[in-house]
Parts: sequence; structure tokens; C-alpha cells
Amino acid sequence: MEYSFLGIVGEIDERGGDVVYFQRIIHRLLSWNRNLREVPMKRMVFLAVSVILCVMVGCTVQAEKTDAELIAEAESAGLKAITKDATIKTSDGKVLRQGTNDWTCYPGSAAIGPMCNQEQWDALLGALMKREPIDVKEFSVSYMLAGEGEAIGVSNTDPFATEPTDDNDWVKEGPHLMILVPNPEILKGLSTDPEDPVYVMWKGTPYVHIMVKISEDE
Repeated sequence: MEYSFLGIVGEIDERGGDVVYFQRIIHRLLSWNRNLREVPMKRMVFLAVSVILCVMVGCTVQAEKTDAELIAEAESAGLKAITKDATIKTSDGKVLRQGTNDWTCYPGSAAIGPMCNQEQWDALLGALMKREPIDVKEFSVSYMLAGEGEAIGVSNTDPFATEPTDDNDWVKEGPHLMILVPNPEILKGLSTDPEDPVYVMWKGTPYVHIMVKISEDE
């Protein structure tokens, strides 16, 4: 059976937000011996990352909404003082509205709720998607004031987990903000318990950050 990028995207359209299913598809794409021999490795990695991004950020769901709906959803993530001048993008990089400040806001998906990010946060999420390390250079904030919505949630200990297990502290937060700091040493002593109002997520990884709950999930 042959797999192409368009063929897999077709299956994405049929399966919606079944993340585990698409992980298996990606694995088959990367382990398909004939493709690996015939297609340069860099292109194979690009195709795999493209599929992962599409699944993680809900490209199918976003495609079903109008630009106005996507903009309103993205703006729900942050304070008006931020969102009124922010750039609004879809998960695939399409600019819905060019902004004039240093913030970029995104509508939600099956994997994550709407968010408004400073540049360092966008860089960190890009590194996370590619499973690459990142050196956080500056204090940076991501607002998620609309909570996770219909998203599936995340593990508090494993940034690459795709489903809850008995030991990975799966969480799905309501309205919150996330803070990056340039020196993770200053996080020592902070709680890693998601039951606390302020806690550390993904401790011991390059993607470690502070979670600050704004209110309970409704």
C-alpha cells in the first residue's frame, strides 16, 4: 500500500481528531522501506512533521470555519489590550490579520485551545513539534484565557504523550497563562502538582514552564 502526503491528509479529513490513529499513519510513512529508499530523508522528515502539525493543530476543523470565526476564537485567548493589535494566524501559518504588536494569536484545535503567544513561545512550540531542544532566551508569556475548550489536554510530565496513563499526570486546564523563564533554576521549589493554582509543567525538559490558573474550567 502506498502512502503520500495528500493521501494521509485525506485520511485526516475522514478521521477528524483521532491523534493516536495518525501517529500510526506517520509511523508507517517513516518506516515504509520503498519510500525511504526513493525519497530524500529531509523530504520524508518534512512530510512527517507536516502531518504532525496538521493533526496537532486541527487543520481540518479550522478549515470548516470562516476567517471571522477563527479570528474571534483566537482573540478569546487573550486580553483585549493584546488581541486588538495582535497578528492572527491559523495553525498552518496563514495570516488572517496582520497585527502591529509583538503578539500572535491562534484559534483552538483538537489538541490545544486558543492561545496568544509572544515570539519565544512560538519558537518553543516549533521546537517541541520537531522534538528539538531549545534554549529559552527571555521571559515570555502565552495567554490561554479561553481554556482548553474541546482540546484533549496534555501530560504534565511528558510533552510528547498523546493520551492519559496512570502515571503521566494528564491535565486539561481552564483559563490560564503559561510563563517561560530563561533560567530554569529559578523554578526550583515550585510545585509540579497540577492540583495547585501555580505549578511547573514538563520539568526536566527543554520545554519547562510555569502554569498559572486564572479560574476553574467550566
